[in-house]
Amino acid sequence: MQIRELSIPDSFEITPKQFGDDRGVFLEWYRFDKLEEKVGHKLDLAQANTSVSKRGSVRGIHFADVPPSQAKYVTAVHGAVLDYIIDIRVGSPTFGQWDSVLLDDTDRRAVYIAEGLGHCFVALTENATVSYLVNSTFSPGREHGISPLDEEIALVFPPEAGELLLSPKDTDALTLAAAAAAGLLPTWNAARAYYASLNDRN
Repeated sequence: MQIRELSIPDSFEITPKQFGDDRGVFLEWYRFDKLEEKVGHKLDLAQANTSVSKRGSVRGIHFADVPPSQAKYVTAVHGAVLDYIIDIRVGSPTFGQWDSVLLDDTDRRAVYIAEGLGHCFVALTENATVSYLVNSTFSPGREHGISPLDEEIALVFPPEAGELLLSPKDTDALTLAAAAAAGLLPTWNAARAYYASLNDRN
């Protein structure tokens, strides 16, 4: 597989090598050792999630307190989504910026999103099915959201998504500026220190 760092530090795009024949296709969609070489530490798997979304569904922007927050390894096993990684770490050189990766059942890419980054996606097809591997279990008291429609972040949703569908939780979420003012956002220094502590455990 090929792994490249995205424009948001500590996020990576993973492109697997696919082996096809007249029976279908085989691929390795997750290799802990290959990921560890890039990230600096292994992803200690604690939970696996799956979501199925109607076309136009937007999920996010979600993040969790650091530490421990929640690192994510995300892929689309059916259909297609555009996946967004948003840097919400106060003090980061790319604070407020985002990058995106098309996740679909053709190229079968995945993304790795480190602790402290914001995550969002929009479904481009009906019944878009996304699977997530995460390194900590869901903890409601530590989970937060930022509006995916925040004009300061300015996510660009492709026309293939059609009419956007958002949950009240996401439409009612704070803007990036309001979340920062409320002290909810992780900091660059705290996130980097946490990554270093994980590296030291290896």
